[in-house]
Amino acid sequence: MDRSKIIVKTSILGIMLNIILVVFKSTIGLIVNSIAIILDAINNLTDVLSSVITIIGTKLAGKAPDKKHPYGHGRIEYFTSVIIATIILLAGITAIKESVVKIINPEESDYSLISLIIIAVAVIIKYVMGKYIKKVGKSVNSQSLIASGQDAFMDAILSFTTLVSGIINYIWHFSMEGYLGVIIALVIIKTAFEMLKKSSNSLLGERADSALSKKIKDEIMLFEEVQSVCDLNLHNYGPSNTIASVHVQVRNDMTAEEIHILTREIAYKIYTDFNITLTIGIYAANNKGEFGKIRQEIENVTKNYKEILQVHGFYVDKTKSNIFFDLIIDFSVKDKQKIESEVVAKLKEKFPEYNYNIILDSDITD
Repeated sequence: MDRSKIIVKTSILGIMLNIILVVFKSTIGLIVNSIAIILDAINNLTDVLSSVITIIGTKLAGKAPDKKHPYGHGRIEYFTSVIIATIILLAGITAIKESVVKIINPEESDYSLISLIIIAVAVIIKYVMGKYIKKVGKSVNSQSLIASGQDAFMDAILSFTTLVSGIINYIWHFSMEGYLGVIIALVIIKTAFEMLKKSSNSLLGERADSALSKKIKDEIMLFEEVQSVCDLNLHNYGPSNTIASVHVQVRNDMTAEEIHILTREIAYKIYTDFNITLTIGIYAANNKGEFGKIRQEIENVTKNYKEILQVHGFYVDKTKSNIFFDLIIDFSVKDKQKIESEVVAKLKEKFPEYNYNIILDSDITD
């Protein structure tokens, strides 16, 4: 079964179970006059809507690439997560409003043993459902499913607190409804903000997973012609569509044909192993002999700057008196050009006959 079918099937299961819980909880809440149970039912109702939106988003995200969207429609899933988080946020705000009213104007609840048993069953159902949906979401890398699973798991905890409140009310006739409603609402709002943050990061573009970037670099380094790997960029156009670029350093005496064969083999290996389309740039290495001394001097100069994380892409074009290399400088540095100027000035003292062509790279991947 493909990814989209798994997401839809899991979402439909969540819809069915949540509808059952909404009916049971709202009925019990009205019978025993419990704002906490009614709010819990409303939260389950938002879960139904979230699952529907997840299904719609998955279907739209699965559309094939077209001329206007050559990278596909996968990022629609992130917009879906934002919509779901917004719905949950609105539900939380409404819940706080209703709970405050309950605190100001308290009404006595009337729990029965049967209602408490039904709430306990709902807690178990929500807990199992939450764990299952989150597990499936992680297996297919679906933010929407993971969020739905986490939300269901939180619902189970919150329903448990409702159950505890009901037991206290049943035994000691002490009402905690309004206060418990505020707690539930605050947790709902917290969950919504966490979801919004995660989805927004995906839309803006976030740092690639460290483990994934290391695996890709390790795979490339398995090719004996490759001396080093740098400038790995991973561009996410949806959970199942990643396009990447990278630079590899090779001997400067390799022929165009040898480089062509090497880059094709690397690209095919990364595509088959990670389902990532990779574009490969080449750095030629000529850091032997007199050029090796220049390379060593660059290392000596840059190691005194803790802000400089890496130097790569070194090459000397003696015929035009050009030296090329890239500097990766920490994001925290505001004036990167100042560091670049200082490095060039110190190198000019040693090798004044050369021009220095430096590219300031970003610390994009680990």
